[in-house]
Amino acid sequence: MSKYGAKKVTLDGITFDSKAESRYYEYLLKLKKTGVVEDFEMQKAFTLLDRFAHPQTGRIVRAITYKADFEVIYADGHVEVVDIKGFLTPEFKIKAKMFMFRYQIPLVLLKWSAATKKFVEV
Repeated sequence: MSKYGAKKVTLDGITFDSKAESRYYEYLLKLKKTGVVEDFEMQKAFTLLDRFAHPQTGRIVRAITYKADFEVIYADGHVEVVDIKGFLTPEFKIKAKMFMFRYQIPLVLLKWSAATKKFVEV
């Protein structure tokens, strides 16, 4: 179980951070099979701030990265980055802003609604 209460799930030999994330993976497989989605990549890393040497000390400061749950390439060529969230942490809110500024790719934040049995935007 994660520090946020999500239980890891294994599906098709892939371990997902949550049941909701595995559901979205299954959804993408269906969209790929029907031709709506051309392809998708899981756990794609994006650099938000490159590593650099501190100007006064010369000390190397590590890069800031964001690992998205899914990068989805649709059949019409457009790309979206999708993250499955139970809730938004303060750290994620900052990383989301940095991602949107640097990459200007739509960032879609979804959560699973048990009431509607569908994904809804956060």
